[in-house]
Amino acid sequence: MSRQTSRLDAKKVNSELLTLTYGALVSQMLKEIENPEDVNKQLERIGYNMGVRLIEDFLARTTSTRCLEMRETADKIQQAFRLYLNMQPTVTSWSSSGDEFSLVWDQCPLSEWVEMPNNGLKYCTLIPGAIRGALQMVQLDVQCWFVQDQLKGDAVTELRVKYIKRLEDAVPAGED
Repeated sequence: MSRQTSRLDAKKVNSELLTLTYGALVSQMLKEIENPEDVNKQLERIGYNMGVRLIEDFLARTTSTRCLEMRETADKIQQAFRLYLNMQPTVTSWSSSGDEFSLVWDQCPLSEWVEMPNNGLKYCTLIPGAIRGALQMVQLDVQCWFVQDQLKGDAVTELRVKYIKRLEDAVPAGED
């Protein structure tokens, strides 16, 4: 009798594992903290810290160069979602000045199998935090926020990214 082997797509398994682990984290935070606004702040901070660390890995894997305009930055963000979550948002809704765009998902990578309480929780706040953290490490100050969210009944999930300013390289005080 031969053993039947099943082929698992490692990227799909990793994405599902992330989704389930993230769900457990959010659930535990809600139990411990209770105030959804405080949970939102913590999730954004966790995302920011992840972005700060992920940017180094992304730059090493892709050998990317510095982006000179926001369109290049949007392409790199799109590439990072494909690399780390095996899915790609659509980049759309550019502002006339070219400093603001939207990332749109038909299915948000973190919100599979989620039932949302109606308590003000912004479940996927980790994503804008990660984008903000990663871009800050490459001297771009941006704001990120959700415009639409499937978990709140919208047809798609839309994240808006707005360029604020280019940050200057600074040498810490006392170091030359």
